[in-house]
Amino acid sequence: MADYPLQVKGLNKSFGKAHIIKDMSFQLQRGQIYGFLGPNGSGKTTTIRMIVSLIKPNSGDVLIEGKSIQTDRKAALAKIGAIVEDPDLYGYLTGQQNLEHFARLSNETISKERIKEVVALVELQDAMKKKVKNYSLGMKQRLGIAVSLLHKPSVLILDEPTNGLDPKGIRDLRFYLQRLAKEDGVTLLVSSHQLNEIEMLCDRAIVIKKGEVVDEISMNESQTIEKTLTVKIEAKPVQRALDQLAPFGAVKQNGDTLELEKQSYEDIPTIISALVKENIEVFGVTYQNRLEDAYFTLTEEQEEGVS
Repeated sequence: MADYPLQVKGLNKSFGKAHIIKDMSFQLQRGQIYGFLGPNGSGKTTTIRMIVSLIKPNSGDVLIEGKSIQTDRKAALAKIGAIVEDPDLYGYLTGQQNLEHFARLSNETISKERIKEVVALVELQDAMKKKVKNYSLGMKQRLGIAVSLLHKPSVLILDEPTNGLDPKGIRDLRFYLQRLAKEDGVTLLVSSHQLNEIEMLCDRAIVIKKGEVVDEISMNESQTIEKTLTVKIEAKPVQRALDQLAPFGAVKQNGDTLELEKQSYEDIPTIISALVKENIEVFGVTYQNRLEDAYFTLTEEQEEGVS
């Protein structure tokens, strides 16, 4: 197998006179989860569509397990699974019937045992006889992932997979994707606007701006609840709030807003509780993590174009 299951090499794409994707290049390490980040119009979806061969680049290439999407398209696509926008499912069919239908459409022979494997992987055993129109959004996302995994791809690409999901659905999806990477060695590229979720889910993040890669960020030092946050609290009376926040570290004041750096995600309820117990009014709490700091630094200019 190739050292990198997915390699994007010098992709360029123009629509009319607009040069949307400019010499886009990056590569993904096996068994890792990558976030794919950028403002609206930065070219994320256009890049994904080129990777999965829905549109052709003007120049450049994509290699999947060393196979060119340009010159060996069938072999390349055999190693990749993708959900671009909403999962393409049939609501009037059951979950089982959907999987059997997509298995028949595959270029490869997919056994009943493989269908059972993917159902177990996404933990939908109890829902297979139900019609998909009665599934929750989270269940539909998981079934969509099951469909994309039927042919045992080594690369999985998801475009905004958490859209419309409630917090439990997002957490469950995160669990399934991390298990795919760790236990099955699948390499994932996940496009999302939810920076906090990307930091909790991913090993690394590729940041693009105006159709170009501007940085690749490692999450190793700031992943899940271990990451440090800058917490901003709007509270009154300010002086009493300052006194109560002192044990949590140095506090900066900007009007009625107090700022605490290097806080754990888990500390936020404790901080708020300490204020409320002293009858201090809390009007708002926001927090920003290290990925957000880096992201906004890299993409602070507004962009125009296609997504």
